[in-house]
Amino acid sequence: MAKKAPDEVAAGGEKAAVKKAATSRAGATAKKAAPVNKKAAPVKKAAVKKAPVKKAAVKKAAVKKAESRTALVRRARRINRELAEVYPYAHPELDFDNPFQLVVATVLSAQTTDLRVNQTTPALFAKYPTPEDLAAANPEEVEEILRPCGFFRAKTKSVMGLSKALVEDYGGEVPGRLEELVKLPGVGRKTAFVVLGNAFGRPGITVDTHFQRLVRRWQWTEQTDPDKIEAEIGTLFPKSDWTDLSHHVIWHGRRICHARKPACGACPIAPLCPAYGEGETDPEKAKKLLKYEKGGFPGQRLRPPQAYLDAGGKAAPPLGAG
Repeated sequence: MAKKAPDEVAAGGEKAAVKKAATSRAGATAKKAAPVNKKAAPVKKAAVKKAPVKKAAVKKAAVKKAESRTALVRRARRINRELAEVYPYAHPELDFDNPFQLVVATVLSAQTTDLRVNQTTPALFAKYPTPEDLAAANPEEVEEILRPCGFFRAKTKSVMGLSKALVEDYGGEVPGRLEELVKLPGVGRKTAFVVLGNAFGRPGITVDTHFQRLVRRWQWTEQTDPDKIEAEIGTLFPKSDWTDLSHHVIWHGRRICHARKPACGACPIAPLCPAYGEGETDPEKAKKLLKYEKGGFPGQRLRPPQAYLDAGGKAAPPLGAG
């Protein structure tokens, strides 16, 4: 074997030295980097710890949707039974003596309170007691009476229009059929069911703003259209329960299960409510949120039924009083 030249030997030595130095630097770099990797480990562990929280949330959502149809029907009917015990005197909160007064009062109640309507209609019916009288009235005089109800011009047009239709098409009598009622000016399905249920004793579901809010909170339906809500809720109850169910739900919405500050801590059906906790849960604080007879205040009617008065309810004050 031929011997290497001195230059080659020197070059080889330099290469070996360079390689050794590179290896030493790499080793040192790896050792310095090691602590960084150790510090990164807890971050990975923290990420792993979050996983069970996400799984629990998914599991909770799954349970929430797992209620069977049978269980929903049972829960809905139990809520209605509980509310019937709390409000055994529940009644329509518009003052009326006959179907004509009720249909007019219900039309006037749009976008205002029943209390305001009850404070306004005594003067209206004193001056125009029949459909014939109201149909022939001076619109400006009617507008002045209805001014406190808001939207008084549109409401004047509606109540005078429906009075005229009653005179011309029904001999001055309010029809007792849904198909005929909804043809009257200003009368929709909600108004028609109020009249049918409370003036004629024919079952109907009244889907007002309180009813819509509560049945969605209770997860009886996810519908937002009033007609679809009416149809879906109607399948949960016997037809004979519809009118009283409407009263129970609406009363509860006005007195305890409010839109902005529900009094959860004072709610008699809290154990059955999926939305419990949306409002005040402290019992003492919740009591301060109660309205009408539960809070010792007057109800909506100037002339409430005796059963309401016997239960501690109070008559509302007339227009301009207090």
